[in-house]
Amino acid sequence: MTETLTRFEPFPEPPALILEYIAERSTEESVTADGPAPWDIGALSAELIEPMPAWLDSVCRWLNRTYAWQPQDVIPPCWAKHEGLAYEIAALAFARGDAYAEAGSSVIWHEQYDRFLTRMNKTLGKAGDECRVGQHEDRPARFQLAAWPTRTDGGREEKSGTQRVKELA
Repeated sequence: MTETLTRFEPFPEPPALILEYIAERSTEESVTADGPAPWDIGALSAELIEPMPAWLDSVCRWLNRTYAWQPQDVIPPCWAKHEGLAYEIAALAFARGDAYAEAGSSVIWHEQYDRFLTRMNKTLGKAGDECRVGQHEDRPARFQLAAWPTRTDGGREEKSGTQRVKELA
């Protein structure tokens, strides 16, 4: 019976550089303690972000092998092209390390994982089916954010080309 438990794969370890960064942030004397949290991938330096895609991809593969028993539970291979998913996967991966310090916390992590799946499926919508089979398409044209006016450096909104043409007509 114990043979069945020996085949379980361990959760992927964060890259050494990230573990060092976390250790530095936790020391009070550290100059980098004010740096961004390692799960805030948009705020990380180029040096810190460099090892993250490979690690987060291994986390996604581990989550899929371990938990994805239904198609809607599969994190698609194009997860990094969905910025919201990338942020959530990073937070979920780092939260797991903390959660397994106590049994009760690990139960809470599993509840967080379930909520992550709900948000992932809401984010992906119908496109999720295509993404899961390797046919990712960028955000559908009707949902492009190009309609939002761009901002100038001064914070003022710059009018889109369409608005400017209408004003000139």
